[in-house]
Amino acid sequence: MKRALFLCTHNRLRSPTAEHVFATWPEVETDSAGLGADAAVPLSPEQIAWANIIFVMEKTHRTRLSTKFRRYLNGKRVICLDIPDEYDYMQLDLMALLESRAGRFLK
Repeated sequence: MKRALFLCTHNRLRSPTAEHVFATWPEVETDSAGLGADAAVPLSPEQIAWANIIFVMEKTHRTRLSTKFRRYLNGKRVICLDIPDEYDYMQLDLMALLESRAGRFLK
């Protein structure tokens, strides 16, 4: 079972979309959170412990994750999807981009 954690800044558009898109994939469990102070669901150490693969939307998210949660990341695979904050929740273009960039790691 793959446990995929999706991270963006506010956990309102990109990461919740990714959580929803991959939630129906076989053998995949999903969760999402935000790295910003005003995130709808702020990232917790428990979420990191649960995940066996972590996706960030931008390089700045990887940096923030490493800075703030370094001690919890031991052995965790972190993949940057390079998806800018220019999409709406469940926007078709965003869903297609997520499937093409993250999908190959979840098959």
